[in-house]
Amino acid sequence: MKNNEIVETPAGDARVTWYAAENATTVLALGHGAGGGIGARDLQGIAAALPADGVTVALVEQPWRVAGKKLAPAPKTLDVGWRALWPALAAPGLPVVAGGRSAGARVACRTARELGAVAVLALSFPLHPPGRPEKSRAGELLGAGVPTLVVQGGNDPFGRPREFPDGAYELVEVEHADHGFAVAKSAGITEEETVTTITDAVRAWLARLRE
Repeated sequence: MKNNEIVETPAGDARVTWYAAENATTVLALGHGAGGGIGARDLQGIAAALPADGVTVALVEQPWRVAGKKLAPAPKTLDVGWRALWPALAAPGLPVVAGGRSAGARVACRTARELGAVAVLALSFPLHPPGRPEKSRAGELLGAGVPTLVVQGGNDPFGRPREFPDGAYELVEVEHADHGFAVAKSAGITEEETVTTITDAVRAWLARLRE
């Protein structure tokens, strides 16, 4: 079952699109990146697959996106919006796994402990700007303070899997995929197969968390 909820925040109205599971045991809240919305292939794939496992998925649109703006605000403003809508995510009374893709993953990492998230799902974590490995954001990932899964494209210019530091998190590589989990036709892998790799990894990780 899918429904939308508008949530007021100091940064403007945010929107939560709920994909409810029957007899849900967990809420998985996912924010989008700075260059796109909740229509991203990984977010949509997870929203379609996870409710069957008893996981209610909440896809969160930050206020700047709801307002129709093309550029994301500063990270601090993104965190303000996320903090303000957290009570809506926690309202079902279930454990909440925070997460998102790219900028949304950074928000989840920065706020996980203070908001009481039980874990973080980081899709396409932007470890550094393309071509600027010295501008590392590893501290945000390593500071999440809760069980964390990174799902990263093998050809992501924002950080390939081999560039990630050792730490208390799990990392799953999506072979040949870029930052948006797109794969060149020459790789011989379809978009459907790529999305399945992502959703299978998330399902297995969440199942381990619930054990």
